[in-house]
Amino acid sequence: MATRLVQINMKAQDDSTLGRFWAQALGWGVDSEGPGVTNLEPVGFAYPDPVAVCIDIVARPEPKTGKNRVHLDLATTSTAHQAELVARLRDLGATLADVGQGDVPWTVMADPEGNEFCVLEPRPIYRDTGPIAAVVVDCTDPRGMARFWDEAMDWTPHEVTDHHASMRSAQGVGPYLEFVRTPDTKSGWNRVHLDVCPYPGDDPAVEEARLRALGATDPDHDRSAISWTVLADPEGNEFCLLSPR
Repeated sequence: MATRLVQINMKAQDDSTLGRFWAQALGWGVDSEGPGVTNLEPVGFAYPDPVAVCIDIVARPEPKTGKNRVHLDLATTSTAHQAELVARLRDLGATLADVGQGDVPWTVMADPEGNEFCVLEPRPIYRDTGPIAAVVVDCTDPRGMARFWDEAMDWTPHEVTDHHASMRSAQGVGPYLEFVRTPDTKSGWNRVHLDVCPYPGDDPAVEEARLRALGATDPDHDRSAISWTVLADPEGNEFCLLSPR
């Protein structure tokens, strides 16, 4: 049994407006939109498919405070494409951001609600990922995080060091999941988190028990009003176990 990464959950004060920004930024469509929830995925996409990790934007009244521990890296194909994408994103409402990155070849930006993301310089490894090169998670132990998520999901590790670890779907398509060592410490609930899903026919309760045995824990959360399971990885990052689909 195993799970698969199917989407990123992003909190927003205005899910509809932020959804329009990210749909235009990625060239995706709004798959569905209801009160307080906007779902984004590539046009013509058949959920779930590892060629893309979708975005689920959920309205929450709390404002963003502090740097997110999960962010997106966007891929580019040339230095000209990088400059063009940065300019287009600024026209859409993104701003340049300083998270202490110093002099780096990528551009750090923030969406209209302040969520950080990076527009990467062209890198051969991301030439076939689609617009999202990677989903990046800050952590203190990349090796430990890679070990947990390697067992939790059917994704394949590609590089594991003391400072950086990366994984990709077993089919070798779509974005990477990366863990980057950072001195920052987690405080409060993550505004952006991962959503994973078992395969059709798998028992969610059995999968939940398996994840707990691997080291997942219970964050302090009221589960009475939701149908999915909220867990936390070994570094306390919340993630959701959705129903098989």
